[in-house]
Amino acid sequence: MVISEFIDGIGRIIISRPAKANSLTGTMLAELTASFDALAARPDLRAVILTGEGKVFSAGADLDEARTGLALSPEWERLSSRVASMPCLTIAALNGTAAGGSLGMVLACDLRLAVPEAKFFYPVMRLGFLPQPSDPQRLRALVGPSRARMILMAGQKIPAPEALAWGLVDRLVPPESLLDEAAALAADVRAASAEQVAAIKRMLD
Repeated sequence: MVISEFIDGIGRIIISRPAKANSLTGTMLAELTASFDALAARPDLRAVILTGEGKVFSAGADLDEARTGLALSPEWERLSSRVASMPCLTIAALNGTAAGGSLGMVLACDLRLAVPEAKFFYPVMRLGFLPQPSDPQRLRALVGPSRARMILMAGQKIPAPEALAWGLVDRLVPPESLLDEAAALAADVRAASAEQVAAIKRMLD
């Protein structure tokens, strides 16, 4: 299930399937993309916070659906492209580990916060898949080519402190403060006009 909320200029999208480590089905991928679409259409939108319920952000593709082709679905790329093209500040508030295809939408966000216990991995080499088309370049832009190869080719699982040192995440935050910290990072954009937010984002892109 995907939960979408909007309060005072800030959208919040929550992956809510904690009993299955927030693994993503095809329906959930479409729901995530639709949630970002709906928020992007709001003239009063200033920021979106993406997070998960429970202790894992997302384990990636649901295993049963992955076996029947979900890992190759173009919906992963549609989702990350939608996140990257949002006209506002996007913040991934990572409540736990982000794995596999779920990293695509995380890499497409503007800022990434994570709890200290989080880990990051993308085991496409071991599973016999290619990553989604935009993910390697976004990963390389954040951590550099060698470290991108460590994740995508050597299959390394990167703990949060190392991810912080690499630039994969921007700040480590205790779980109880994660959403408050994300909201605090959105304070300036919430006070600005939508035009100014979108213009500065375009200049940075």
